[in-house]
Amino acid sequence: MTVLGAVLTGGASRRMGRDKATLPIDGVAMADRVAAALRTGCAEVVAIGPSERAGAQQPVADLFPGEGPVGGVITALREAERRGCSHAFVVACDLAFLDAATVQRLLVAGLGPGAGSIAVAHTDRVEPLCAVWPVSILAPVEHIFAAGERAMHRVLDALALTRVDVRAAALRNVNTPGDLADG
Repeated sequence: MTVLGAVLTGGASRRMGRDKATLPIDGVAMADRVAAALRTGCAEVVAIGPSERAGAQQPVADLFPGEGPVGGVITALREAERRGCSHAFVVACDLAFLDAATVQRLLVAGLGPGAGSIAVAHTDRVEPLCAVWPVSILAPVEHIFAAGERAMHRVLDALALTRVDVRAAALRNVNTPGDLADG
């Protein structure tokens, strides 16, 4: 089984006040930091969103720009299917502290015996934008999206999940300038 890594870079970054995907942390753009972690277990890594935010990754245009992360997940799943991959490991670019151990833990769960479910990162809550999605789940996700649902947690509520406990530090979101100072 091969896995396509997909960094979602299409958000508006309103709370940050500037584009998060290209914002450097320790001299490395957030999207590139996430991609580096994904490369530890994924065959290829792409950036879903505007090409100017792709960094070192191959850009893939979001098929549903402005429609939120569910559209980005659909885009990633379609791209994984097009490339002959069995899964897409989808991560938001603002999870800039994702590490190789977390990637490996999710891949083991996502490609293991429960490979038909979404392996989603979990600490005290589910992190829907750090998950391994089987391509086989594309049709149900598209159906939910076509029905008008844009809330990621509601999409996940309708699908089979495998919750994978991970270290909270690996899922630290960087949404505001204050989040950078807190680290």
